[in-house]
Amino acid sequence: MDITVYKVKLKFTEDLLGTVPKNKEIYKAFIATKAASREDAEEEVATVAEIEEKGWTGFHTDEKGPFLYDYSVKGFLCEAARTLKQHGALKQLMDKFKRYTFVTPRKIYLPKIAQDPNERPLRALTAQGPRVALVRSDVVPAGSRIEFQLKVLDQSGIKLPLIKEVLEYGSLMGLGQWRSGGFGRFEVESLKEV
Repeated sequence: MDITVYKVKLKFTEDLLGTVPKNKEIYKAFIATKAASREDAEEEVATVAEIEEKGWTGFHTDEKGPFLYDYSVKGFLCEAARTLKQHGALKQLMDKFKRYTFVTPRKIYLPKIAQDPNERPLRALTAQGPRVALVRSDVVPAGSRIEFQLKVLDQSGIKLPLIKEVLEYGSLMGLGQWRSGGFGRFEVESLKEV
């Protein structure tokens, strides 16, 4: 099996907001429906910070610091590929990114989290009428960088120009929470074959 490996370095142009609820029980109930195995779920729950306050999101954290799991980046790549749909003669991009691209390492470490979280109202229209709640998210400040590798099976047809185009979507859409508010946008600082 032939694999091409790309090294990717991203610089956030807007603050990245945390997406992980800072409550182990809420996270455990959520991840139990998604994890590949019980061991995966327990490993992830152990990296969730526990606080008393509701409505606060952050990042997974271990002894080395805050991080994103690889599936966060892969999910972004698949979403961008779904939006683009086709690149030249190459069709069904989302399916190809799901099957043939792999993000490593498992934990993509983030720089230090900003001291002040982002606070904002969250509005929802419910069956009982409009509701407003205050939500708070930990922040990795704009200007921060992350690095990871993208391993691509050569049989996929996914090449450097397509990867560039998919990553360009990040300058518009972003990673993390409240992307529709412009958060988590980034620029590709470096993308090269290893």
